[in-house]
Amino acid sequence: MKALVTGVTGQLGFDVMRALSARDVEAIGATRKEMPLDDPARTKAFVTSVKPDVVFHCAAYTAVDRAEDERELCHTVNGSATGAVAEACEAIGAKLIYISTDYVFPGTGERFYETDDETAPCNVYGASKLAGERAVRKAMTSGRFFIVRTSWVFGVHGKNFIRTILGLAETRDELTVVDDQVGSPTYTADLAELLADMAASEKFGVYHATNEGICSWAALAAEAIRRRGLRTKVTPVSSDMYPTKATRPKNSRLSKASLDAAGFRRLPDWKDAVRRYLMEIENK
Repeated sequence: MKALVTGVTGQLGFDVMRALSARDVEAIGATRKEMPLDDPARTKAFVTSVKPDVVFHCAAYTAVDRAEDERELCHTVNGSATGAVAEACEAIGAKLIYISTDYVFPGTGERFYETDDETAPCNVYGASKLAGERAVRKAMTSGRFFIVRTSWVFGVHGKNFIRTILGLAETRDELTVVDDQVGSPTYTADLAELLADMAASEKFGVYHATNEGICSWAALAAEAIRRRGLRTKVTPVSSDMYPTKATRPKNSRLSKASLDAAGFRRLPDWKDAVRRYLMEIENK
């Protein structure tokens, strides 16, 4: 199997490359230089020229707040360019794994969202990722695609919430963190293994994939600080106390019923994932 991985300078793309290497899969990593996602035509041409058997499309515009001001660019990168990747995959007979997000849902209520629940993004970023999903479905009439929605990702390669919190905790006695946004953290090393399993299968469809268990951002911060052995106090606050340009979903719970039905193994508990992540970054 020959794989093309987009966004290899990001957290997930980096770990997908590691997972594929461990399985002796030939993997080509693409950066913005090879695949400028603001230019869908060049993006499509690059994928076609590589002729992979599977594309892991991890690259995306992820600046959630800035997207409110850069709507066109965000939709080009996450929507139009994803469509171009999908068209190329369909033309050459390649599988496509498209990484989407919990942000495609409205983020209300308290129940776990199923893969076929109604979508209604509450911000530009979520709308652009939903546009990407629709572009994949439209282009790939063969159905040889996986749409994998995830949330709250963290990994060793790049910036993330946990790394930011620990940096702040080194110099502060107290941190205020929102506790009315609930979801599941996702360790990219764990997610990458699942994606590699999917690529080796023919179990196409839409999936939700996060580490098991749910928490608030405040609880995640407190767990990371505790495991690092710091004494910084985490004070929970409401989202109203921490206004952002883009609205964030308060409910990011994602049901794993689709994983169970397909026979894919669920990811480990989020607390165990945080433990392993901290061990890895401490050893670097």
